[in-house]
Amino acid sequence: MTDISGLPGFYRIAEADPGRRAVIDTDGTVTTYGELLARVNRVSHGLRARGLGPGDVVAGVLPNGIDAVVMLLATGQIGLYHVPVNWHLTEKEIDYILADSEARITVTPESGGTAALAEGQPETAPRDRTAGAVMWYTSGTTGFPKGVRRPLSGAEPEKSLPLYTWFLGETCDLRPGDGIHLVTSPMYHSAPCAHTLFALHLGHTLVIAPRFDPVTVLELIERHRVTNAMMVPTMFHRMLRLPPEVRGKYDVSSLRQVVHTGAACPVADKKQMMDWWGPVLYEYYGSTESAIAFAVKPYDWLERPGTVGRPAPTFEARILGPDGEELPPGEPGLIHVRSATNRFEYLKDPAKTAASMRDDWYAPGDIGYLDADGFLFLCDRRTDLIVSGGVNIYPAEVEAAILEHPAVADAAVIGVPDEEWGHVVVALVQPLPGPRPSAEELLEHLGPRLARFKHPRVVEFRDELPRTPTGKLSRSRVREDYLEHR
Repeated sequence: MTDISGLPGFYRIAEADPGRRAVIDTDGTVTTYGELLARVNRVSHGLRARGLGPGDVVAGVLPNGIDAVVMLLATGQIGLYHVPVNWHLTEKEIDYILADSEARITVTPESGGTAALAEGQPETAPRDRTAGAVMWYTSGTTGFPKGVRRPLSGAEPEKSLPLYTWFLGETCDLRPGDGIHLVTSPMYHSAPCAHTLFALHLGHTLVIAPRFDPVTVLELIERHRVTNAMMVPTMFHRMLRLPPEVRGKYDVSSLRQVVHTGAACPVADKKQMMDWWGPVLYEYYGSTESAIAFAVKPYDWLERPGTVGRPAPTFEARILGPDGEELPPGEPGLIHVRSATNRFEYLKDPAKTAASMRDDWYAPGDIGYLDADGFLFLCDRRTDLIVSGGVNIYPAEVEAAILEHPAVADAAVIGVPDEEWGHVVVALVQPLPGPRPSAEELLEHLGPRLARFKHPRVVEFRDELPRTPTGKLSRSRVREDYLEHR
């Protein structure tokens, strides 16, 4: 293969080495870098032909596959914001994101995917290329999703790519070359989406799994000699539950970097995974807003089990107490990070943006402490966000849907520790006087209102839920009471 080590990113790599394999899709179809670039260029022209220009928004409600990849790269070279939308959401939830983002165009399989945009367009690179950005939607304590928007640089896409290449090498030992990246998670989540782009900008080949299944993942690793992947701890937990004879059937010796994030990884699971796969697990801590703020390589983690790493390059960190004072090593407090290379705002919500910052320091909302060497250890989440299987679930959103039931007076939704999922959703419901709805009836009620992964695993009834005199729900008390009596 062509030496691509000095080439800045996908577009230049595709021009220099068009025969390089770019994507092995869920059905096994192979697309080369040259073929992918031609399709990307045609879609970029198609978007411009529909009147879109720098700063406009395009949404994609697309499953993992070639169309989702094309949209990322096509918008990324003509200055557009691309919003990947979770296709598991209900129609009402999707409509909210499309309206809030002011998406000019929405691409779906039903609308013809990217083929409709590419039809009749040239394969040449568009003129006046300028970097776009992905605008992922995340939620806060209100439960309503918010777009995390970063400023557009106005420069060619290639200008910033050397920085990203250096950053990935420093944090994850990922470098340009002939790597094989396994896509295991939906690309509407920020980390899997970002790692998909990273892989192509490094000249790697994407292998897209149809869905996460422990045996399927092992088969793909062996068949394609996968070298790197991005996963979440729940996946490790499920793979470790496979019988030893099944695990032993597959050759995973090609793996070099398996990056994980999305939730705290149980120390026991991570040690078992490294016993099985070797010292190839790289961990980082961050958020859609902060990006990769802390990172830890395998041997550093083995020396300090449980850490999520030291501040990543360009990042600074500090731990603050309740009065804003900086805390010494070993003392838990609210984590704050900052970086000159990472700026964002919540779309249409300057108050939320300001509330998340202290001067130029961002608070992800988690409690943790730094040890004497600057390694971060997480304690708990300050916010009520539930992370289940690496996916964010927001209690207020679930509560609002439950409260739409005519027989419900009040509801409290909490996350409860679970060995496999990290946390599971538990709903405590206060019914109105009269006939009490069953748990099954409430779950049926949630069907058209919430995506299935947000549904409570447990529904219990309470005569009364604790609220303050101002009407605020004391969620911490609800959680403590539940755990005490479960």
